[in-house]
Amino acid sequence: MTVSVVGIGGSLRVDSQSERALRIALAGAADLGAKTTVLSGEDLVLPFYDPKLPDRTDTARRLVAELRDADGVILVSPGYHGTVSGLVKNALDYVEDLRADPRPYLDGRAVGCVSTAAGWQASVTTLTALRSIVHALRGWPTPLGSSINSAEVAFDAAGGCSDPHVTAALRTIGAQVAEFAFARQGP
Repeated sequence: MTVSVVGIGGSLRVDSQSERALRIALAGAADLGAKTTVLSGEDLVLPFYDPKLPDRTDTARRLVAELRDADGVILVSPGYHGTVSGLVKNALDYVEDLRADPRPYLDGRAVGCVSTAAGWQASVTTLTALRSIVHALRGWPTPLGSSINSAEVAFDAAGGCSDPHVTAALRTIGAQVAEFAFARQGP
């Protein structure tokens, strides 16, 4: 049986460094047979989350539906002023719409966390923030997370990375998400 892994991240810049990192991590999940979906850039342009508003935009409904059906999630955020970007954080606020589901929030799902920033301090604090958010949403952060200093590592348009160790780490995170999802399905 197939599992679904949803990747959320990037920035408003199409094909940003963080989106490229997301795609490498998702490739690690796909290598194990997971169906992957990327939600990045324009897919994350959402109204500020307001639980009191019953109507959602088409984009918000798609995000929530993809997460509802996901067996695993990969999150990649650029570090903005030492923490998760507003774009990614607002998207994660929409997980609240899953609160009454049989699998509320991100319960029972492995979540890979990756941060990118032009420096170690912002990259590390952003990764820590992502992992804390995942815990708050009842998800299981994968054993491996990755903090990427984009001042030292570059991603190219062809899907490559200047550091093979970073590539390996990203693919491992994707594989860990998929492995956990397959294990939860059982034989």
